[in-house]
Amino acid sequence: MTAQAQRIPLNFFGMGFGLAGLAGCWVTAADQGHVTHAVGNGLLALAAVVWLATVAFYLRYVLSKPGALRADLLDPVASPFSSLAVITPMLLASEGLAPQAPTAGKVLVDIFLVLTVLLGGWLTGQWIYGPLELDRLHPGYFLPTVAGGLVAAASAADVGQRRLAEVMLGLGLVCWFILGSMIMARLFFRPMLPTPLLPTLAIEVAPPTVGSVAYFAINGERIDFFAATLAGYALLMVLVQIRLLPAFLRLRYAPSFWAFTFSWAAVVETTLRWNEAGQPSGHTVYTYLLLAAITAFIGAIAVRTAFALAHRTLLPPSP
Repeated sequence: MTAQAQRIPLNFFGMGFGLAGLAGCWVTAADQGHVTHAVGNGLLALAAVVWLATVAFYLRYVLSKPGALRADLLDPVASPFSSLAVITPMLLASEGLAPQAPTAGKVLVDIFLVLTVLLGGWLTGQWIYGPLELDRLHPGYFLPTVAGGLVAAASAADVGQRRLAEVMLGLGLVCWFILGSMIMARLFFRPMLPTPLLPTLAIEVAPPTVGSVAYFAINGERIDFFAATLAGYALLMVLVQIRLLPAFLRLRYAPSFWAFTFSWAAVVETTLRWNEAGQPSGHTVYTYLLLAAITAFIGAIAVRTAFALAHRTLLPPSP
């Protein structure tokens, strides 16, 4: 098989998604007046480059191998990650493009929002229609409709489409309640996830935190009953991650580590918003500490990824 047909796993789209999440933390801090917008804009540009490169290499792979796209979309383990190809551009358009070119940013948000909903509907229908075993279920199943709906809500609100944002918030929250119960039941009562899927456990912190970001975007930076409710569940899921640390620390690096990135970036962005709203003593110091921690964490994964790419161990071996 030639290099042009090299398989590109769907979870590679998590790289651009994670970098966009990190950019969101810096953009939030910049909007609060603590840092310059240059860092966030630079990270958004980097995320866009990584996303475009991933799309280009993935298209080259599926065009050189008939049936590869269909096989990926029908794969009960990998298919949820396909949604990141259309979710990430919403973040890039709403946070990077819209502030500079509002009309263009709004149009791109709407285009990828529609694609996200269509793909989420197709995948949900496939999970109903096709055979699906409970042990194949993992937290990545949150991505197409829960992450898709909540990111769409925040993006629509950022470009001034409040009613559309409310619709997408409802889509994301209801899917979270439904899928969350099934995924948690699988994690509680069935064997532990296979090692390559263990990083997806970090996605459990994403629904309440991404939901918080979306709610703040729609409702302003106000702390009210619903914001506090989301924060309560987010706190529980963060504590769960601490208990899972022994399993995480035994893992060897793999591209699946990018599942940690956007999830924890959402935790940090939510905390930044709470920190600014409450303004506890030393809140500016907390902002810098949070930014330093999430940047070092995602930066370390990015450096390790670049190392694997340089040594040609990032991509799976060709059959």
